[in-house]
Amino acid sequence: MADSSFSDGVPPDASEAAKNASDTEKLAGQVMQDPQALAALQERLDSVPHTPSSYIETLPKAVKRRINALKQLQVKCAHVEAKFYEEVHELERKYAALYQPLFDKRREFITGDVEPTDAESEWHSENEEEDKLAGDVKNKVVIAEKEAVAAEEPDPKGIPEFWFTIFRNVDMLSELVQEYDEPILKHLQDIKVKFSDPGQPMSFVLEFHFEPNDYFTNAVLTKTYKMKSEPDKADPFSFEGPEIVDCDGCVIDWKKGKNVTVKTIKKKQKHKGRGTVRTITKQVPNDSFFNFFSPLKASGDGESLDEDSEFTLASDFEIGHFFRERIVPRAVLYFTGEAVEDDENFEEGEEGEEEELEGDEEGEDEEDAEANPKEEPGQPSECKQQ
Repeated sequence: MADSSFSDGVPPDASEAAKNASDTEKLAGQVMQDPQALAALQERLDSVPHTPSSYIETLPKAVKRRINALKQLQVKCAHVEAKFYEEVHELERKYAALYQPLFDKRREFITGDVEPTDAESEWHSENEEEDKLAGDVKNKVVIAEKEAVAAEEPDPKGIPEFWFTIFRNVDMLSELVQEYDEPILKHLQDIKVKFSDPGQPMSFVLEFHFEPNDYFTNAVLTKTYKMKSEPDKADPFSFEGPEIVDCDGCVIDWKKGKNVTVKTIKKKQKHKGRGTVRTITKQVPNDSFFNFFSPLKASGDGESLDEDSEFTLASDFEIGHFFRERIVPRAVLYFTGEAVEDDENFEEGEEGEEEELEGDEEGEDEEDAEANPKEEPGQPSECKQQ
């Protein structure tokens, strides 16, 4: 017995589809004849965002093929750029050797091992011309006053608390320093940057040199930053030059009871059976600048880090770069605060909002908005890498 639904020889689905198509045509015809409806439709089409990717999708296959060829060239450019930065690293190593004698003399002046000569101490201030205008009488008075004050002033050795003062002046560093870190940092005598040897993977080491102190036996604490200068295979277009990919700290040989990176807490425990309570002590991590030498490791087993760990690692890398590129080369300017002011002015100019200035009829220019191996007692050592 035949199905009555096919009595006209047309399947019901096909009939329904034909009806819908007819209705769509009628609606389209009505819209085309209604200026208001047509304008509303055009407005909606204009409001749809036209992204570069959507534009690329509309291009002919032959053009897309040529764009793919350009991407191949761009990847090759990224690899050439990587080689460029490798050579820059070689230049950094070469000039580091030229800087070092100057940095060594800087350390001698800071520690007081060497006293600068009169010629080495001469510095012309910006107000020198104004001082000359004051006349000989004023100069004689000033000289007499200075001599009297100099006779009473103490003459400390070197420049006391030089590096500690830099830590206090730079917000990025002062945020890491706790009150109990301060007496230790006052023993810091020098910070050095050492680059990897020729033929070795790209890296640099920060060396923190300390005088003998009551806190640890290490003479030098180190932090090694490992770098990479090659495009990521998965995302070669993201390459913007060398980047820090991991870092290693060192073990600090703390003297008994002096480890500021841990604190001792007391905790009460109740016995489940007898109901008795006992008090135990345990050590837990403590905030300290010296955690800088026990860094979080970048994941190397394919597992991704959580968001907090990623932020911590990125902050660590930023601090490493800042020591290398700013603090060590320009230490005296961070001690006096001059470099800090320059940094702040630069940041304000970069981030400040632009302000449009209304000029006259001819127009005006717009201004820019402005753990260690055991050694003989009394012999400090460098810390070993973790």
